[in-house]
Amino acid sequence: MITALFSGATGMEAQETNINVIANNLANVNTTGFKRSRANFQDLLYSNARAVGSSSSDDTEVPTGIQIGLGTRAAAVEKVYTVGDLEKTGSELDVAIEGDGFLQVTRPNGEIAYTRDGSLKKDGQGRLVTSDGDPVTPEIVIPENATKIAIGKNGNVMAFLDNESQGTEIGTMELARFGNPSGLRSLGSNLQQESSSSGAPILGTPGSEGFGTIAQGFLEGSNVSVMQEMINLIAGQRAYEVNSKAVKAADEILQQTNQLA
Repeated sequence: MITALFSGATGMEAQETNINVIANNLANVNTTGFKRSRANFQDLLYSNARAVGSSSSDDTEVPTGIQIGLGTRAAAVEKVYTVGDLEKTGSELDVAIEGDGFLQVTRPNGEIAYTRDGSLKKDGQGRLVTSDGDPVTPEIVIPENATKIAIGKNGNVMAFLDNESQGTEIGTMELARFGNPSGLRSLGSNLQQESSSSGAPILGTPGSEGFGTIAQGFLEGSNVSVMQEMINLIAGQRAYEVNSKAVKAADEILQQTNQLA
């Protein structure tokens, strides 16, 4: 029964992790470009009271054996990179990536970070920046006398100066993609960072092979489904309760055994 106590405890701990992940998904249901996470679990080692394939007293092979599991553990919390719904904003500096890829931004420490949040702004120097003021890389500077900005599907940024009918190209957006985007390190503020698990970034222009295109005037919503997350939350809560009952049952059996002594 000691085994059942610890196995049930590992189940409770695993479901606590699961509920924490679900709660974070729900908290970010309206976060631009947010990607939901999913907890993955593994069973622990097994106690082999009778090994599979061992010989019985009659020299016959045991077909199944006796293996008692010792519980579960969280193996990974994985980001799911499905594309969220596009929301029309009408702002000429808002962009959404239709397909694969990340915008690149330069953080204050000089490091490059990656984001799907295309709610861009213009800072005091005319640079395209994120809501936190991190400039888009490669840098794009909007002239002071620009009256209109047009961003093409291929990432070309055109500025119309002093209400001119002919636009002037002022830069091109560049996207990055990864062989394993789930291996990116989350930094908060809608930013991801390269890691050894994600692999090195592959750079390219929007619309080229393997890269999505740019949609001006739109933002990508989170890919969190409130209905699915609520179902997962209820299932996780019930699994936690069942594991707690297993712990309680094991405790009651131990208590009854102690009373016999």
